[in-house]
Amino acid sequence: MKQSNVCTVCGARSLAPAGRSSVEPVTDSQSTAAESAQKPTTVILVRHGRTPTTGQVLPGRAPGLYLSQTGRDQAQHVADRLAGVPVSAIYTSPMERTRETAEPTERATRLTAVVEPDLIECDFGDWTGRTLTELMKLPEWSAVQRTPSSFRFPNGESFSHMQARMVDVVERIQGAHPGGTVVCFSHADPLKALLAHALGSHLDQFQRIVVDPCSVSVIAYHPGQAPQVLRVNSTEGSLASLVS
Repeated sequence: MKQSNVCTVCGARSLAPAGRSSVEPVTDSQSTAAESAQKPTTVILVRHGRTPTTGQVLPGRAPGLYLSQTGRDQAQHVADRLAGVPVSAIYTSPMERTRETAEPTERATRLTAVVEPDLIECDFGDWTGRTLTELMKLPEWSAVQRTPSSFRFPNGESFSHMQARMVDVVERIQGAHPGGTVVCFSHADPLKALLAHALGSHLDQFQRIVVDPCSVSVIAYHPGQAPQVLRVNSTEGSLASLVS
């Protein structure tokens, strides 16, 4: 007897031949892609380790500044904290101190860091290389601390431009690794400005955020939602729980 493919409830005729389901089975690759699309992309932000001039000089983009021994130890500590984290990719500012900070994590994950120019330090212009003691005496220092959104360094970058490029580059990076975990090595002011944006804070408040050498801050990007800040200035403890 020939089997009918007409629904006995509504009388509608099925598009599938009789005896076959109209629902195609979901393949493993389709299931994995769907799960990745729903999972957040976790961006782990690391400030470079301590250098011989940290807290004394505004080095900016001047070349030739490397980590101190303390900074190298801090960089290894970051790699140790990342044990158990399934890192999808590593990105780093082109400055020597950030690339050096990324090296232990590269070795631990067997990944090669991508040098991303937009993760670079703020361009401090004429202030580059000057001591903080000297700069704090300038009348412009108050604007740097209280109203940075309106300040541009002489012959350098504005804080608003710095924040915009950081937001843009991290959007591009997290968009390239949906559902993954990415580690980005950068600098204090750019990271603070990015965190302020993720927190929904005005740029004039970004100096209230503390990002110590080799500290870890974490932002989760959920599709179609506002970013979630999971950690700020974290310096101890395993990070494996972030993706468990």
